[in-house]
Amino acid sequence: MENIQLNTKTPLSSVSVQKESRYIQWILITIVLVFLFLFLLLPLVSIFIQAFRNGINAYTQSITDPNALHAIKLTFIVALIVVPINSIFGIIMAWLITKFQFKGRNLLMTLIDLPFSVSPVIAGLIFALLFGQHGFLGPWLISHNINIIFSLPGIVLATLFITFPFIARELIPLMESQGTSEEEASIILGANGWQTFIKVTLPNIKWGLLYGVILCNARAIGEFGAVSVVSGNVQGVTSTMPLQIENLYNQYQFSSAFALASIMSFVAVMTLIIKSFFEWKTNAQSENLNREIS
Repeated sequence: MENIQLNTKTPLSSVSVQKESRYIQWILITIVLVFLFLFLLLPLVSIFIQAFRNGINAYTQSITDPNALHAIKLTFIVALIVVPINSIFGIIMAWLITKFQFKGRNLLMTLIDLPFSVSPVIAGLIFALLFGQHGFLGPWLISHNINIIFSLPGIVLATLFITFPFIARELIPLMESQGTSEEEASIILGANGWQTFIKVTLPNIKWGLLYGVILCNARAIGEFGAVSVVSGNVQGVTSTMPLQIENLYNQYQFSSAFALASIMSFVAVMTLIIKSFFEWKTNAQSENLNREIS
């Protein structure tokens, strides 16, 4: 009889626990959705509403203003320079850390994360102290007519520093999970290092690499703190899109500021969509690899 009572009570208790957990689940989902609506979706929608508040013609005039066009051009030039450089060095760093064992490996991994722990403004100040007029290398650079601070090279250097970890940090866990067996087999079969990388390593990391490139590009386009220090924020000369938006907003040109912000928001949304796709492909690749190993 005791066994019968226990068997009849157990399903009832499990049902009550399931109901309770389901209620909690729906409450948590509702809280998350409300939070996302208030702090993510609503501000994003308001940007486009404000951008088109004065009509299409005003919007077109705002984004075709010479200063706005120069800010857009400068932003994408910086991204086109920074992303390939970070891609090359990110692959090299990930390859070095995951395929070789050497002294200082942990220190190198720590240094990769340094831009994550340093404020972007502090990073900009570091470059200003190094290459500025009164900096460590400033007098020598000025005497040789080399401009770093308040010009494109300074913006590129600051953006490189801030965005450096994204690609390396995306590739390191992926390449660690893949191991070195395929590369070793390729070498044994007679392939050299370059052939092994092109035909074995690169196909295995392509989705993770593209995912890291997307993150790096998004951060390069949206970087504000470090760039504001090293650029001088001169309209039509060294203002990127984030800096130009601040300039327009401080000048009470709200419609123009939101028009330029809508372009960045559109790029951010497209980046999120592409990022989700590459993340899905990367997870699918990792799952397939785990199935093969098991």
